[in-house]
Amino acid sequence: MSIQAHDPNRSRWIPWVFAGGMMVVVLVNGVLIFQALTTFTGVTVGQSYDRGRSYNRVLDEAARQDALGWKLRASLAAGQVTITALDRGDAPIAGVIEAHLLRPLDGERIAFPDVTGAGRFVLDLPELRAGQWELRGLLTSVAGERHDLRQRFTLP
Repeated sequence: MSIQAHDPNRSRWIPWVFAGGMMVVVLVNGVLIFQALTTFTGVTVGQSYDRGRSYNRVLDEAARQDALGWKLRASLAAGQVTITALDRGDAPIAGVIEAHLLRPLDGERIAFPDVTGAGRFVLDLPELRAGQWELRGLLTSVAGERHDLRQRFTLP
């Protein structure tokens, strides 16, 4: 019959394995928390349930605007945004345009003064940061008809 002697150094590493495992968990969680706090937050919509229930109104408005047959286009050049507005027969539309620029990433908003014109509306751009911007406008004709304009630009 043989009795093995217990070596106290043999199992000394076991607590260090548990401590090392917990350190790995803490470090990974720290990296994930840092990434969650410093990266893109996403765009959320308040009261999304109520907005979803009223989505038929959005569809009705889009159908009304499509029935007008208007063609609104925006172009960016030389520090200006030029908006052209033509009706179904390619005749210029006279009216007033209310517009603003929105930076989708952080919600920065730059409003323009209302511009009156007939088929061509010119907005002077302020100094803008590089990246993606969205032009949002509402054209109201002299007859009171309204049409939305949304167009995205990427500035270098």
